[in-house]
Amino acid sequence: MHELFDFLFGQYQTYETTDVVLEVIAVLFGFLSVWYAKQNNIWVFPTGLISTAIFVYLLYKWELLGDMMINAYYFAMSIYGWYIWTRKTNNSPTPIARTTLREKIVSILIFVATLIFVCAVYKWADKWTSWVAYVDTLTTAIFFVGMWLMARRKIENWTFWIIGDVISVPLYLHKGLTFTSFQYFVFTAIAIFGYLAWKKNLNKPQATA
Repeated sequence: MHELFDFLFGQYQTYETTDVVLEVIAVLFGFLSVWYAKQNNIWVFPTGLISTAIFVYLLYKWELLGDMMINAYYFAMSIYGWYIWTRKTNNSPTPIARTTLREKIVSILIFVATLIFVCAVYKWADKWTSWVAYVDTLTTAIFFVGMWLMARRKIENWTFWIIGDVISVPLYLHKGLTFTSFQYFVFTAIAIFGYLAWKKNLNKPQATA
């Protein structure tokens, strides 16, 4: 039991107490954000802004560039999504819907562009030192598409979140970020329920949250 505890939390002995507290706060707001997303509630964005802002700071400090870029992108897309979700269409907020052909093409372009961009950043920073960099590149591209689709209130966003979350659980555990790994484990479950909840409301007029 002692060995398991050391494996999960031993790395925090070298972290500043402030950073550990900030990670826990970011995780809690991350939980709130994903929960509000499942509920189709506009509070997904303000809570997400707090979580991602903290993670950008921490991940920059810990030199986890791929993860930092994901959260910086989340921060920007949360602002964009906040606008989209509150924009009126026929006097009603933007409804949950499936992706159009154009949005599918844009999703592919975002995925490919993200792969190229992250590869270039890792090469510039000389971070191609382990298999983690390759997985980081893949999850960054997956999450970039997922966040864009969520901002546009498309049900397919949950598919990308589920895939990315499943990959991220062991990835963050390997990186020594146990609280964040646990966060992605819970995210996976919420994303599954989120997909089911959104499916019930597909194409229905949305009430302003």
